[in-house]
Amino acid sequence: MASSSANLWVLLGLGIAGILFMTKKLKRAVKADFGAFMERLQLLPPPQPAPPKAPHPLTGLSFAVSDVFNIEGHVTGFGNPDWSMTHEAATRTCPVVALLVDGGATCVGKTVVDDMALGVSGENVHYEAPTNPASPARMPGGASSGAAVAVAAKFTDFSLGIDTDGGVRVPAGYCGILGFRPSYGTVSLSGVVPVSGSLDTVGWFAKDPSVLRRVGHVLLQLPYAAPRNPRNIVIADDFFQLSKVSAERITQAVTKSIEKLYGRQGLRHEKLSDYISLKVPSLNSFNVKQLNGEGRASPIRLLANVMQMLKRHEFRQNHIEWINSAKPTLDPVISAQIPEVLDLTDADIEQCNAIRTELRSAINALLKDDGVLVVPTCDLPPKCGAKEIASEEFVIQTSCFTSLASMSGCCQVALPLGVHEKCPISLSLLARHGGDRFLLDTLQPIYASLQEQVDTAEKPKPSSKVVTPETSAEMAKEKGNQAFKDKQWQRAVGFYTEAIKLNGSNATYYSNRAAAYLEMGSFLQAETDCTQAIDLDKKSVKAYLRRGTSREMLGFYKDAMEDFRYALVLEPNNKRAAQTLDRLKKYFL
Repeated sequence: MASSSANLWVLLGLGIAGILFMTKKLKRAVKADFGAFMERLQLLPPPQPAPPKAPHPLTGLSFAVSDVFNIEGHVTGFGNPDWSMTHEAATRTCPVVALLVDGGATCVGKTVVDDMALGVSGENVHYEAPTNPASPARMPGGASSGAAVAVAAKFTDFSLGIDTDGGVRVPAGYCGILGFRPSYGTVSLSGVVPVSGSLDTVGWFAKDPSVLRRVGHVLLQLPYAAPRNPRNIVIADDFFQLSKVSAERITQAVTKSIEKLYGRQGLRHEKLSDYISLKVPSLNSFNVKQLNGEGRASPIRLLANVMQMLKRHEFRQNHIEWINSAKPTLDPVISAQIPEVLDLTDADIEQCNAIRTELRSAINALLKDDGVLVVPTCDLPPKCGAKEIASEEFVIQTSCFTSLASMSGCCQVALPLGVHEKCPISLSLLARHGGDRFLLDTLQPIYASLQEQVDTAEKPKPSSKVVTPETSAEMAKEKGNQAFKDKQWQRAVGFYTEAIKLNGSNATYYSNRAAAYLEMGSFLQAETDCTQAIDLDKKSVKAYLRRGTSREMLGFYKDAMEDFRYALVLEPNNKRAAQTLDRLKKYFL
């Protein structure tokens, strides 16, 4: 009897423990900020310049930074609590953050990175892994996991991360957002904790391509130039064969999009491993033992091995003294990447540099000034807690997708392409080293076209019920309105354009598209659409207001004042029109 009573108490205790465990697990799952932030803070931009000067380019945008960027008065944590405890607060904000704040954006916090920014999964033994908003049961990707989650969960408009071997591109792919790795050496790394000096770049995330582009123009300090269409688009078939997602499904979407935008001329498929083997002879003769696997690896896999060895070698050069003196607690997965002895000689380093030089020349020759290479960004994100992430094979397999840009120093942008088995799919475009502006400009139309392909593929089969063009136009407008609310300006433009094609006599469609163009900074297009809207509806107050704003931004102040005056005639109590008109009168009358 006593034994039965004891057993009952044991079962009851186990049950309570189970309930407490599940409660704790659920609390983690519903964390208010998805676990993205290490620290909340606020860096405010300077006041707007008075007309006729243009407003700051990033006005109204918010951003966060990975915890590898120095911010004055705050300790940079580097994903490790022992690092935080042994380092002082930064005495100066790093230049890239200061540049963005001066550009009009507001910095709102620091975000989680993998332990010492060395991981690729997004899990960190010291902190709870951020929750992937696109697929909560899957990992968010690293090293810049929190920065990706902050954007995917819409806490910020964009964010900064560090991309050494995929630290921005992989989490962008896992979380279903955009991620940009610029050409090596084009964005300052001053005030950023280094991982691997010859591979590190400052990258950035966004959900909207126009935001990604605006941030790029500020960070890269690009002068104005007319956009150019790509004339040479190469799809790397053998890279797509490495992915778990059907290669045919992705390449078909890409092919349809490219043909719709630019035609078939210049589009071709390439087996890139053969090209690399031919053009990068230093890689073929690289004799350092592979980190994973025996026998001769393919050029793609060998390149991944070389990149990982180089990253770890340079990381040790940067931080081994601190590791030996501070004896920090390291994530076991990370600790395995910092062996006591790395079998890299001076000759090996020299050969690594030769590989980089040859690879950059090979990609530049393949793509020239007007070419884009299409590859998968990464594979599907692994499940949270999966044992596979602790293996060297997982690191090398992920590196097979990312080493091309990291080792060549070329620029790459990751963009979402729907879902597969409830996981985001991501595609990447690469351009030559120094082709950052061309790649950012090319992204805008290709992104919109690819999203149309995704939307078409995911649409339910049409019913037998006849739908009029006017009804279809209204449906497209509503989709545009939703995209606008989600700050997906390029998608909104696409939907409003579809509505206009179906019913070109509706002033609202033109006026709404003008609003999206204004958000993108496309003031000429906005003015043209507003004029069309006014021709169709002389009483459209919104069209007058938006055209007035467009003309003000273009410097046509007299015409802008006329638009705001007419808006007041139609709607005498409109505060926006009255305030703007008063402001313009002070300067130009």
